[in-house]
Amino acid sequence: MCTVCGCGEGESRIEGQTEEHVHGHDHEDYRRQQDEAHHYGKGPAHAHAPGLRQTRMVQIEQDILGKNNQYAAANRRWFNERGILALNLVSSPGSGKTSLLTRTIDDLKSELKLSVIEGDQQSANDAERIRKTGVKALQINTGKGCHLDAHMVGHGLESLNPEEDGIVFIENVGNLVCPAAFDLGEAHKVVILSVTEGEDKPLKYPDMFHAADIMLLNKIDLLPYLQFDVEQCIDYARRVNPGIKVLQVSATSGENMQSWYQWLRATQQISQIGR
Repeated sequence: MCTVCGCGEGESRIEGQTEEHVHGHDHEDYRRQQDEAHHYGKGPAHAHAPGLRQTRMVQIEQDILGKNNQYAAANRRWFNERGILALNLVSSPGSGKTSLLTRTIDDLKSELKLSVIEGDQQSANDAERIRKTGVKALQINTGKGCHLDAHMVGHGLESLNPEEDGIVFIENVGNLVCPAAFDLGEAHKVVILSVTEGEDKPLKYPDMFHAADIMLLNKIDLLPYLQFDVEQCIDYARRVNPGIKVLQVSATSGENMQSWYQWLRATQQISQIGR
């Protein structure tokens, strides 16, 4: 967790306030991206926390999660008051998470009110991809951090200002470890696993698959070219989380994406109840 991965070592700030010069970029375009992104430190992630005793590390982790949960509760109230369905999209890098998201937006933007918070360590590339679909997107760069936290998301919502009765997709940093422990105030965690990864990923990263309510098994159009045991993968996921819903989809071909859309529609309607 955060005491061992180096998260939180940098001061949080809004991008664009301390940078003096950037090589290889159009300056006006770079300034525009700076204005549209939130930055939370810069530099490489650390692999260890030297000098910390185990008991101290546990205490720090408990303090971090406790504070995060307070922010998450505030975010959840904010979403509920506005009838917004918030979904935390988590996966390994390369699972096709952003491609799946852009396909979803293109297919549903005329029907549903959609907006996106993008999380990465650096760059605004994914947010730019999302904005090309015509919906609002805010980039949060975590710098040294390997995940989004609830405080970052809360500040991001102030800038994003999503429409009421809509859906906010929170695309987390590509990582199947730390994001499992951090509640962002979302209604559901959605874990995306591609068939180009190992079918034993749910056993290797059980906390994430246990925390998720739904698993999207992506890139199924590639199954004829791979040795990937779909049933074994689903069995592993359900060993970790017997209640997890599994949908097999392809963001590229569109295969079975309607099942994902039906789940989104039904879940979004549930978010309106009791408002």
